[in-house]
Amino acid sequence: MVDGTIHIVGAGLAGLATAVRLVECGRKVVIHEANRFAGGRCRSFHDPRLDREIDNGNHLILSGNRSTLAYLATVGAADRLVEQPAQFAFVDLAGNRRWTVAMNRGPLPWWIAAPGRRIPDTGIADYLSGIRLALAGADKTVAQALPQRGPIWTRFWEPLTLAAINTTPERASAQLLWAVLCETFVRGERYSRPMLAPGGLGHALVEPAVDWLGARGVEFRLDRQLRTVERQGERAVALRFTDGVETLGSHDQVVLSMPPSRLRAVLQDALPEIDPPDDDCAIINVFFRLAEAPPDAQPKIVGVLASTAQWIFWRGDVVSVTVSAADALGIDNQTSEALFADIWEETKRTLGLAAGAPYLAARINKERRATFDQSPAGVAKRLRPRCEMVNLFLAGDATDTGLPATIEGAIRSGERAARLVCQGDQGGDDRGIRAP
Repeated sequence: MVDGTIHIVGAGLAGLATAVRLVECGRKVVIHEANRFAGGRCRSFHDPRLDREIDNGNHLILSGNRSTLAYLATVGAADRLVEQPAQFAFVDLAGNRRWTVAMNRGPLPWWIAAPGRRIPDTGIADYLSGIRLALAGADKTVAQALPQRGPIWTRFWEPLTLAAINTTPERASAQLLWAVLCETFVRGERYSRPMLAPGGLGHALVEPAVDWLGARGVEFRLDRQLRTVERQGERAVALRFTDGVETLGSHDQVVLSMPPSRLRAVLQDALPEIDPPDDDCAIINVFFRLAEAPPDAQPKIVGVLASTAQWIFWRGDVVSVTVSAADALGIDNQTSEALFADIWEETKRTLGLAAGAPYLAARINKERRATFDQSPAGVAKRLRPRCEMVNLFLAGDATDTGLPATIEGAIRSGERAARLVCQGDQGGDDRGIRAP
């Protein structure tokens, strides 16, 4: 084992993925976490109001998310996700119209030529127009790269952008959306299958990793918030927490896996020039416990158009509804009572419930710092994994992974940070602060 301890600050998926790969390299790892639990924005918990176990939000994993699947395989949790067919159900509440996008097996996407498999009122040319995203420059938004409107816009590009980039097409980076497509839908049905977690995302992605790391001697120090990083010359020499100081040895290294706003705060003295993207983009999740579970024939995920609700997930007798880009759409300022009323009506219509059907209990989560700013300007401010301090590295989905703020992006950032630590790479191409 290499001398020195790797201190990982942040036990979200990026931090856990970093730790898993470092342990594989034979490194000694300690994880510090401000909360009393691991998982960050991806966790499961028992909600007393619903009296059910729920996830704190909905996250869609696809079979093309190679880093996520490799991470699960390493920690022995590959069976915690259940693969579904690459079929995506939609409801347009404006016209009460329903359809299912059904991708075909094999590398050739002949489904776009089959009216019964593709989005209604669209043609082959509509889908091929997506190549404009690949040709768009770093300063272009989705709306600028795809100027055409009509059914393909309202029924495909707009809902896909909201779900994948958590902002409107008028603000979202075209390059980020293309990156998502390249790893999933462009590669075909095999890489586009939804991967659901019947037992909850925390039981699939977090708990197995915590157990795997603990069995290999990794120490978790929870309820410990980092206040600042102390620096001497090119090295970080101490981590100052709310409950004390961790002095770093000459062979110790640090990986900060933190949201941009927290990163800016803890590095303001050591790296005052650091300027990550803002992380105030909101997502709202509303949960309803039903009197009875929907029938098995009901799709587990439904996209909803012409509504406040965007995606409806259900597991057992709990329905969870996601509203992405809540800040950009001006929804995050609505009262909980108004949101409950509107979204419940939309949920009933989507699931085909009786008009007067009640719910037994409800809960709302307003996550005001769900993702970083994924506009072209925000993407340009993403940080590289290496900083000016030679023993400090960065991880997290807001670092420059080339992917949006997703589970896959978080885990891949951890893989990259661990690889740099293990390789001792001092290359300037990965320096954390971009040149002006």
